[in-house]
Amino acid sequence: MARPRTPLLDRERIARTALQLVAEQGEFSVPQIARALGVQTGSVYHHVDGRAGVVELIRELVCERITDEALTLEPWDRALEEWARSYRAAFAAYPRAIPLLMTTPVRAPRVLAHYERAVALLLAAGFGSAQVMPLLTALENLILGSALDLAAPEAMWEPSPQTPLLARALSTVGTGRADAAFELGLAAFLAYARTLRSGAKS
Repeated sequence: MARPRTPLLDRERIARTALQLVAEQGEFSVPQIARALGVQTGSVYHHVDGRAGVVELIRELVCERITDEALTLEPWDRALEEWARSYRAAFAAYPRAIPLLMTTPVRAPRVLAHYERAVALLLAAGFGSAQVMPLLTALENLILGSALDLAAPEAMWEPSPQTPLLARALSTVGTGRADAAFELGLAAFLAYARTLRSGAKS
């Protein structure tokens, strides 16, 4: 029998199948991946280092959507702003992957290299070493929370007669609540980061 021109199994197909499962049900298992690809479970393990290896493949696939060039922009705050927007868009495409990826350690070399560039950007901008990870973590919290918010219903509150102030506030928001909240949070983050940077350089 002639060998198929396209390999039946490879890391990219495993990653895309796992990400599809996560998008549909918020989780995956290696046997589910194998069934979806029409192979034995053991065949999947020949290509990945167990479940943790699949998680890292998913991480790489999602993070491919983040624009690396954003971190090369100048000045530093413009770079962070564009990076944040790209990061949010990447994860907003797969909101159900966020809990999975944010509760497991990052090991994927390509993703670690991305963080290395972000750290280098902040250090070159004049931030102290002890400030870098709190800044990046705070920005990630804002980005990922906003990415989840984009997947939520536009109307997240159902006011009652006992909450007239809430009802009035909601009536003034209009559409785009999640985007408006993200812009507010990002502006506040960057303003505080500029203050920190000034203190670090003085």
